[in-house]
Amino acid sequence: MTGALEEWRAMDDLTRPRLLDLFCGAGGAAMGYHRAGFDVVGVDINPQPRYPFEFHQVDALMILRAMSDYPTFNGELWRPSSYAAIHASPPCQAYIRSGMYDKSKHPDLLPSVRDLLAGEPVPWIIENVPGAPMRADYKLCGCMFGLGVARERWFETSWHAFDMRPPCYHRERPVGVYGHPRGRRSKDGKPWGWGNLSDWIWAMQIDWMSGPELAQAIPPAYTEYIGRQLLEHLQAAA
Repeated sequence: MTGALEEWRAMDDLTRPRLLDLFCGAGGAAMGYHRAGFDVVGVDINPQPRYPFEFHQVDALMILRAMSDYPTFNGELWRPSSYAAIHASPPCQAYIRSGMYDKSKHPDLLPSVRDLLAGEPVPWIIENVPGAPMRADYKLCGCMFGLGVARERWFETSWHAFDMRPPCYHRERPVGVYGHPRGRRSKDGKPWGWGNLSDWIWAMQIDWMSGPELAQAIPPAYTEYIGRQLLEHLQAAA
């Protein structure tokens, strides 16, 4: 891995390590890594007009397969040593613990993503929802960062990170950023997805996304925290 890092540093003479953000969405994870000290390149099969950094609309699985076949795949952008690390957020709907989705209609890509990442020479992180078939090296929620959102997410790392954090505890009723920001109520009258778009922006600390994009995003605070530890891991491995 040291050789890959040295080759990457010499390639563009950059001072910030470059991170590939797969299944990037509108850039919640990307912003956290950027704040931690990375230059970020996003990849998503759907257009992401509000993604805040360099973006390429392409199938993330195709890119991972192409990287594993390099140099037979032509393209410097997808050369494995072009990146110091890789983050992947494969679709989560197949694992969500709710009746909001017909899980049979959503792809189960996480195992394929992990298999492909295992062959990469750089550190990687996979993010998904609680209950996903993955090792949860980090279990993060908004309350751990002083945010107003209840959104637990799991992160698996190639370096088997370990973190001792307090249990999830919200001092005030958190904002549920899912569905749509209209404060709709369920049949029993309890709040569901309460709050308007301003509430969601405040709770997530994201001010560049639409409501549907916020509903799918993770707060940047999560990956800023992980990104700082990733930098320490990269420095120790160099």
